Amino acid sequence: MFFEENTDNSAITTRNRATPEIYPISTIRFHLPAMPTPISRTVAVIGAGAGGLCAARELRQEGHSVVVYERGNELGGTWVYTPETESDPTGLDPKRNIVHTSLYASLRTNLPREAMGFREYPFVSTDKPGRDSRRFPGHKEVLEYLRDYAAEFQLSELVRFGSDVRYVGMVEGSKWMVKSTNKNNGDNHDEIYDAVVVCNGHYSEPRLPEIPGIDEWPGKQIHSHNYRIPEPFQDQVVVLIGSSASAADISRDISKVAKEVHVASRSDQIGLLGKLPGHDNIWLHSMINSVHKDGIVAFQDGSKVHADVILNCTGYKYHFPFLETNGIVTVDDNRVGPLYKHIFPPALAPWLSFVGLAWKVAPFPFFEYQTKWIAGVLSGRILLPSIEEMMADTEAFYSSLEASGIPKRYTHNLSGYQFEYNDWLASKIGCMPSEKWRKQMFDATSCRRRDAPETYRDQWQDQHLISLAHEDFKKYIPAVAQ
Repeated sequence: MFFEENTDNSAITTRNRATPEIYPISTIRFHLPAMPTPISRTVAVIGAGAGGLCAARELRQEGHSVVVYERGNELGGTWVYTPETESDPTGLDPKRNIVHTSLYASLRTNLPREAMGFREYPFVSTDKPGRDSRRFPGHKEVLEYLRDYAAEFQLSELVRFGSDVRYVGMVEGSKWMVKSTNKNNGDNHDEIYDAVVVCNGHYSEPRLPEIPGIDEWPGKQIHSHNYRIPEPFQDQVVVLIGSSASAADISRDISKVAKEVHVASRSDQIGLLGKLPGHDNIWLHSMINSVHKDGIVAFQDGSKVHADVILNCTGYKYHFPFLETNGIVTVDDNRVGPLYKHIFPPALAPWLSFVGLAWKVAPFPFFEYQTKWIAGVLSGRILLPSIEEMMADTEAFYSSLEASGIPKRYTHNLSGYQFEYNDWLASKIGCMPSEKWRKQMFDATSCRRRDAPETYRDQWQDQHLISLAHEDFKKYIPAVAQ
C-alpha cells in the first residue's frame, strides 16, 4: 500500500516491551469463557475502510451478527479522496474540522496490485470503463476495488453510514456500549454488543516534530495529512521533513511548481547529501537543527535556507477518542497496549480487538489474517491462551524491543517480520501461510523503490512472480483461468 509513515503518541498499544503500568490481574473483570461449540456474537465494527470491511466479512462468515459504524457517507476509509483539507493545516487544533483521508491527488500505490490485494479477492485489473489497469494504480482504483469487494460479499448492508461513534465502553456482564450520532439527522443511538472490533485507521491524527525556534519562525507549517495538490506551493521554497514513501512522492510532486524543495531526514537511505540526482531543485539534508525568526531553517549538516513553508511528512498518532477502557488500554509514545499480538488487550480479550495497527506491511492480506483469527476466537472455535499467558507474552515482546534499543513508537512497525507474523496467525486459523511469490514480490518492490524511486512503478523485473500470482488467483477468480 502507500502509507509507510507512522510515528508517535496517542491512546492504545501492542508488541513486546516492558511497560511500567500493567493493569493488575487481580482487578480484571473480564475472563475468556470456555466455549466448546461455535457461538454467534453481536459485534460492532468501528470503521468501514479496508480493515472494517474485511472484519465484517470474516465475522459474518463465522456466524456473528455484525454492525459496521462508518462516520462518512461511503465506504473505503482513507481511500476516499477529497480535495477538502482541515481548518488547521498542522492538525493540532482539537476544534478543527476533521478530514479522515490523507490522500493526495497524484497518489499511486507503492505496492503492485498482486501483492497488496486481499488473498481471497485478488486485486486484478478489469476492463470496466474508467478503471485504472496499471500494476501500481492510483488511489481511485483502490477505492473501486474496495467497492467491488463490498458488492461481491454484500457488505454494504451491514454498514451504518453517517454514524459518528462518540463512546465505546464496558458495561456489566462483559458487554460493550456503543453510543453514536447520525450525522445526517442528529439522532443518537445507544446499543449493546458482545464485542467491539476497532478498525478506525491511523492516518488522520497528525504528528509533528519538536523544532527549536518554531514558535517564532514566520513561515507556514503544514502536515502531509492536509497536502492535496502542488499548486499552492508555486515559486516557494519548501522544507519537507520525512523519508517515507509519501515524503518521496510529495517532494517530487511539489518540485514541479516550487522554486526549491529541501528534504530533511534522519534516514541513512536517502543517499549523499546535496542536490538529488535528476532534479534541479530538490536537495537532501540531514535533520533540521533549528529555525529562526528571520525565516532561516538551519540543518544539522551546517547548511541553511530561507524557507516559506515547512511541510511535515512525519507520521501519525494512534487515536481512539471514543474508547473508554478505564486505563486498561493506553497509547504511550504511539504504542497501543498492552496488546497480545497487536490485536487483543489480554484483560479484555476477546471482547475488544484492534485491526490494522501495524505499519510497513501489505495491509489487505494482513487484515484477512487478523480478522479471521478474531472471528474464530469470538465464536469459540479458536481458543486464546489465559490472560496471564497473553500478558506474559506481551511483556516479553516489549522487553525484547527495549533490549534491542527500539523506541516504543516503533512497536507496531512490522517491517522485516510481517510474513512471519501472518504465518503464525495462519497456524492458529488453520489456513494456508503467506504465498512465496507474495513475499518475494514485496521484497523485490521494496528494493526497486529504494534503488529506482522515479521508475519502480512502471519498470519492474519480477514478471515471473506475476505469472505465479495469477496461477494462484485461479482458485478465487475463475475468469483468471481463461
